[in-house]
This record gives sequence, C-alpha cells and structure tokens, in this order.
Amino acid sequence: MTEWDMTPKAQLDEFLDKFTPPMAKSARGVLVAMRKICPGAIELVYDNYNALAIGFATGERVRDVWFSIAVYPRWASLFFFGTLPLKDPGKLLKGAGKTTRHIVLKEGAATLAEPGVRALIEQALEKAGQPFKRGAKGRIVIKSISAKQRPRR
Repeated sequence: MTEWDMTPKAQLDEFLDKFTPPMAKSARGVLVAMRKICPGAIELVYDNYNALAIGFATGERVRDVWFSIAVYPRWASLFFFGTLPLKDPGKLLKGAGKTTRHIVLKEGAATLAEPGVRALIEQALEKAGQPFKRGAKGRIVIKSISAKQRPRR
C-alpha cells in the first residue's frame, strides 16, 4: 500500500510508528489531549526532516495554526502561535520568539494538565477568540513528507 492509498489517519499512525514505542505512545496521548482542547481542529501534519509536526488549525494554511505539537525522538513540545505575548509567571515558555514559543512536554499529556501549562493554553485560546468549537468535526490533512529525515529512534 502506498501513501496515496492510505487515509490521513493511517498515514499519521505510520509516522508515529517510526518512533520508539514509548515515544509513540506518549505522542498519541498528547494528540488525544490536544483534540479535547481544540475540538474540531484541522490537524496539519508535516513529517519534516527534524521532527513530526502536527498543527491544530482552523483552516488548511500555516497562518491558521494556533498550537502545534512537534515530536522528536526523545520528547515532544507544544508550540504557541500568534497569541504572544502570554502572561507566564512560571517562566514555562521556552525560546525568544515574538510570534512562536514552546513548552517541552516532559511528562507527555500529563504536562498539558499542569496548572501553569493549562493557564497558558486557556490564555492563548482566549486571545485567539476561542477558535475551536465543541461539536465541530475535525480532520487530518497531510501537508508534507520530507524525503530525508533524521532518525526517529
């Protein structure tokens, strides 16, 4: 079966299967949690050279992305787009970007439930105008697959 014969969900599962079983399991848990946070999101998937990136968006363009999960061989990160600056008293956000910052998800999906992280997510959703609507139907869109990739394990 070629990538053209697979559903986007099957392709995403195949991309996740390139990682070690513990990392793939952690990443799947993060995606489940993000789907609850961003109901009805369009998931834009980029299987890039450095990482597998899944953007949670309201449309099919990069500028429609509000959050993104980047999965690396040993960790995943949650990226915030277009809602900076955020009040971050716990200094959880990493990076010096003016439009994009991230949090390393050290405990996978459990990190998303930590009070400081949850407060940043809620603040970003508020600044974005609560773009994700309960009951909306989301979908996965495979945007790119890099021919060359760093090892995922």
